[in-house]
Amino acid sequence: MNGGQPTPGQTRPAGAPAPEATSVLLAGHDVPLGRYTTVRRLLPQRQRRMVGAWCFVDHFGPDDVTGRPGMQVPPHPHTGLQTVTWLLDGEILHRDSLGSYQPIRPGQLNVMTSGHGITHSEQSPPEHPPLMHGLQLWVALPDATRNGPPSFAHHAGLPVFTATDLTATVLVGEFDGVRSPAVGHTPLLAVQFDLPAGGTARLPVDRGFEHGLLVVSGSVEVDRVPVRPGSLLYLAPGRREISIQGTASATRLVLLGGEPFDESLVMWWNFVGRSHEEIVEARADWMSGRRFGPVVGDDDPPLPAPAMPAVRLKARDRHGHILG
Repeated sequence: MNGGQPTPGQTRPAGAPAPEATSVLLAGHDVPLGRYTTVRRLLPQRQRRMVGAWCFVDHFGPDDVTGRPGMQVPPHPHTGLQTVTWLLDGEILHRDSLGSYQPIRPGQLNVMTSGHGITHSEQSPPEHPPLMHGLQLWVALPDATRNGPPSFAHHAGLPVFTATDLTATVLVGEFDGVRSPAVGHTPLLAVQFDLPAGGTARLPVDRGFEHGLLVVSGSVEVDRVPVRPGSLLYLAPGRREISIQGTASATRLVLLGGEPFDESLVMWWNFVGRSHEEIVEARADWMSGRRFGPVVGDDDPPLPAPAMPAVRLKARDRHGHILG
């Protein structure tokens, strides 16, 4: 299956208009993060920019960081979004302009809400475990809350339950009657599932949600499509369940979901806004030391913003269509 192509069964009569694909396998691509880390970026992509309000999905590792610095991302700003960090191996220290100082370890969740503006840094401590592996996700904030005050929350424990062939950890939202303590601003879902070798599962889902499924270790088949680390399977709204077939190895996967996000966005660098002018203002504020504030306890030089592109930034809808 080629990345970005509809899954089997999506044929149509010659000359008929192409409907929106019910499922699309998206291949990620490698992107450097800071000086020492490379991530596989699964969203946004040309074929699919969002899953619900999830607008950015990075999968990093597993990397052997023995004798290496690990993750070293200096102070940088955000607007209009939440960052959701889920660690599978290793340790990362979060600091921000609110004064938060929070190590995150496997099984713990960090949720930072930028609102109108926040600065943070993410660093492996000097003495860190040998492996680093995890996810960093962005959630676009709706217009009603995107200019609100920033905040940070750390969840040291999350609800976990088991069923036949399945262990589920609810990161965000509610799954099968079990709710995460993490606070969201639109209807969202994020669940980690652990499936033994050869296991199967039928996951009940909200038919009004669109979903994205990514594998962090092992592999599964969904709709006869193999999903392995490095890709994301997009599933359009309308499903009541998702059937998963395990393969010869144990698998760990994450299901993201949410109501389709119908507000247009301009995403550039670390900012999520609604217009070119908003992005220009955010960049100018960052470069001049306004709005965002320093990261408390981090003396590293802040990350400079890249130059604005020569063309005007256009707002796009969740399908990637340019508006206006």
